[in-house]
Amino acid sequence: MKVPSGWRLSGARRRSGGRPHAYYLAIGFPPAAKSCAYRMRETANQLYAHGWDVTVITIRQESWEREFGLDHTLSQAVHPAIRIVELPLVRDDLLTDIRQFSRERSLDPAGWIKKSREADLAVFPEIVFGGWRPVLEDAVLWLHEQDPADLLVTTCVPYVNLAATLRLHERAGVPYAVDFRDGWSIDVIGGGVAFPRDSEAGRWEARMMRDVTRFWCVNEPIAQHYRERYPERADRIEVVRNGFDADSVPATARTPDPEAGLAFGYLGSVNFKVDFLTTFLTAWRAARAADPVVARSTLDIRGHIGAGSAREDTAHVEQLRAAAKDGVRFGGPVPKAEVARTYGGWDVLVLMLVGGRFVTSGKVYEVLAGGLPVLSVHDTDHDANTVLEGSPLWTGAVGLDVERLTESIRTAARLAVEATAAQRAEARRLGSRFARAAQIAPAVARLTEAVGRGAADVRKTA
Repeated sequence: MKVPSGWRLSGARRRSGGRPHAYYLAIGFPPAAKSCAYRMRETANQLYAHGWDVTVITIRQESWEREFGLDHTLSQAVHPAIRIVELPLVRDDLLTDIRQFSRERSLDPAGWIKKSREADLAVFPEIVFGGWRPVLEDAVLWLHEQDPADLLVTTCVPYVNLAATLRLHERAGVPYAVDFRDGWSIDVIGGGVAFPRDSEAGRWEARMMRDVTRFWCVNEPIAQHYRERYPERADRIEVVRNGFDADSVPATARTPDPEAGLAFGYLGSVNFKVDFLTTFLTAWRAARAADPVVARSTLDIRGHIGAGSAREDTAHVEQLRAAAKDGVRFGGPVPKAEVARTYGGWDVLVLMLVGGRFVTSGKVYEVLAGGLPVLSVHDTDHDANTVLEGSPLWTGAVGLDVERLTESIRTAARLAVEATAAQRAEARRLGSRFARAAQIAPAVARLTEAVGRGAADVRKTA
């Protein structure tokens, strides 16, 4: 299939035995260095495993180079039969080459951003991405015309994907499923409703819910919000947790050496506020002053900090550099292929999370399955507790109080030294329930059954 100028096509869709065809609108698909890429990869693979030929629709790799960058090791486990279409969409606000700035942007960068956001909202009620709507809509219609779809699976964010999804459904009758992961009309960080049903965003969401075949989200509190908001579609709303990838968990744990000091480690995006990090580093220093084992220990921070021109140039990085004298080290992001080895070099896994009862995070599954002590640094009312509950190596959630965090750090150090083989095995057993494939495969099976072989009839009559 020859694609329009500026598009990129890789892989070849293989039709054999009348396999139905699913398009997967997944902006953030590998090799994008984003945490959502793990879930997207597994979803595409499971769609193929359940009998679908799969075409992924995403954006050009050059676009991700402007944001968090690329991790080509993520692409290694994508099934080779999955075709990937990359659209020439890019975030202009992340452009760092000032030679390409317009005169208006050069003279008034803040004003340019403001006008850009207003222009986005005029097209679709989502800043940054709203202006992508025409390209996405035209793309799915063109692709369907060239190679018809029996199903469209859409994952958010961005939410502008919904516009393209509805356009294809309303134009050609193609059934669709939506993986919201978190949720649009709910403030997952602060709690409460993000916008009312009679707002523009509310009308888009309600329109999407009207004919959705399956609606996925990552935890029960978010699912309950949508069941209450759309009771007529409650039977289509499912919890599909993130889970962990087996190749991200070390096969064995190293033997802690309290005399030499322990290795504490955090792996994940540093997407919390600066004062959050300040609180934890203050507790870390207090624990080092009070506990000789912690005093000999190190704290590694690995992951993405900042995007675009702010990549690794934020107040967070300055704080981490200043904390080097306290055994704190920042090592940047970790390629997917090296995640297990990174975890395997630590004695305690630190879980720093924003939000509360509506946030689970993807990393919680990895840290539990690793069989190492888990130090929680997040609110006490957090959905991560649902996953960690019962683990003999979890410190518990004590909130963001410095004194209580200080004691939790010391508790984690003690667990690392005293944990028995049985306790480590029990933690791994509890974590094994959340293998990513075990979460997504049943959901894809239910979706496939819901769409049924009648999907082929939709294509014939469109």
